[in-house]
Amino acid sequence: MKKAKKGFLTPERKKKLRKLLMLKAAEDLKQQQMLKEQERQRYLQERILPLPENLDDMDTDELREVAQEFFEHIVELESGKYDLSYEVRQKDFEINELTIAVNDLRGKFVKPTLKKVSNTDNKFNKLTKKAAPTVDFRSNLKQVDTNKFAMEEEKAAEKVDWSK
Repeated sequence: MKKAKKGFLTPERKKKLRKLLMLKAAEDLKQQQMLKEQERQRYLQERILPLPENLDDMDTDELREVAQEFFEHIVELESGKYDLSYEVRQKDFEINELTIAVNDLRGKFVKPTLKKVSNTDNKFNKLTKKAAPTVDFRSNLKQVDTNKFAMEEEKAAEKVDWSK
């Protein structure tokens, strides 16, 4: 009898193919990381001002000029950073407004995430509230004569019968 013909992708071939794909993916990832690092280094070389080599030999006026140049560069970079952060905030606001408009047009609204509430906890809380006896604290208070320190004229005025 003839042997049954096996499929093209046998388990061994699948394993080998998977291994080759993983190696290729790892190689591509390393290459992308290297390109990103090279781009980063190139960008930093453009942006960073080089330090003068003979700082020790410079007099105070030349040092002040170098410091002023660095200060101006820092101010320029900070203003650029502020401008970019402002643009990012504006774009985020625009994106938010547009997504709200799209949702309104579709008729689909973002449903807020609700907290799960246990029904048994609510029933237990209701039972404990009903079971707790109400305590009247006023009935246990000591009676105090409020007119104890009143002046004599006030006592006389109190004794006058106003029902007439």
